[in-house]
Amino acid sequence: MRGGTGVNTPFVARRHRPDLLLLLFLSILLLLGLVVIFAISPALTARMSGDVDQNIFMYRQLFYLVAGLAAFWAMAVIPVSFWTKVQGRLLIGTIILGALPFLLQATPLGLCANDACRWIDLGFISFQPAEAMKFALVIFLATFLTARAAEGKLNNLHDTLVPAGLILLSMAVVVIGLQKDLGTGITIVAIVMTLLFVVGMKARLLALAVAGCVAIGVLFTLVAPHRIERILTFIQHESSSTDAMGYHINQALIAVGSGGLTGKGLGQSIQAFGYLPEAANDSIFAILAEKFGFLGTVAVLAIFAGLFMRILGIMNHTADPTHRLLVAGVFGWVFSHTIVNIGAMLGVFPLTGITLPFVSFGGTSLLFMLSALGLVFQISRYTNHVKPPDNQRGGFYENRERGRGIGRARHAGTSRIA
Repeated sequence: MRGGTGVNTPFVARRHRPDLLLLLFLSILLLLGLVVIFAISPALTARMSGDVDQNIFMYRQLFYLVAGLAAFWAMAVIPVSFWTKVQGRLLIGTIILGALPFLLQATPLGLCANDACRWIDLGFISFQPAEAMKFALVIFLATFLTARAAEGKLNNLHDTLVPAGLILLSMAVVVIGLQKDLGTGITIVAIVMTLLFVVGMKARLLALAVAGCVAIGVLFTLVAPHRIERILTFIQHESSSTDAMGYHINQALIAVGSGGLTGKGLGQSIQAFGYLPEAANDSIFAILAEKFGFLGTVAVLAIFAGLFMRILGIMNHTADPTHRLLVAGVFGWVFSHTIVNIGAMLGVFPLTGITLPFVSFGGTSLLFMLSALGLVFQISRYTNHVKPPDNQRGGFYENRERGRGIGRARHAGTSRIA
């Protein structure tokens, strides 16, 4: 399996069985999400006007799941080289698509909620372009950084860091500025930082990139008073129960605490009956804690940990540098979503509106995350039980004296990939 950047990759791995443990952990999370949505669907529909089927949320989630699994299968069979060849057009197209909800907000196509325009309404379904932007960013940066490393320009400020910074800034303007979606902005930064870290960029330039991201975040926070209020509410949420954000945080903590050791059980949720905002979406982890208790949430965290370990294992044993970075980008994407979502429900982070991967109710997020995992699943067919010898991979080390770079993952281990 050769790189998709036009760089001559000397090492070719034989096709073999994919990582079935990755598929197992993913399937458990998808099934868990479907079961929980089914359990709380009657509570969610009880607050809706008119004659509504009490299982409508479960039916919608099932539809999204089927569409996501179709996308997973497509990404698992379409050659990775196809996506790396169109990576530039894909990135530009998704950035333009991301600006459309704001530009079309006065039309039936623009869907806005809570003073934020993030969706395109297609009539039968709504679409969130920001999720497509994450997918395109992973593919573009993996291809771009591989090419720069092969040219010996990875640690060149003007040839690598400046172009990457401009891309990040343009996406921040669309996502944080136009869509008012700070949570997605955090995920985009996490993807970029993960890729720069894994590719082996020098610490000085990596620190400069982090400082730039912090500066962008501070700038977008200062120009938006509601974000400053959100931070202040997070700090003082115990005394802000009448504020919408403080109320949300407090109800999430109540849901987590009320689950006790073993939980209330599937059909015994109280918070889903209108007390906890976004119970099926952003707050699904709090509902999990209420239903399954401390032991259940530890089990869920263990499943996520297993999924992350499989992704890192695939990254460690992938010889192709572009594919290695693709897997790293997907890891940064899914991991940041998980940590920020759970941290918000535990009061560790401010609320950002980020979903819990593969469990939360939602269409576009589930669709593109499953697409990304489909790419990882395909790449897992070409992993190696042992790392390639230096004379086969040496061309991809830009900083050989440091033993780093895209030819060697920073999380190297000895486990084998089936």
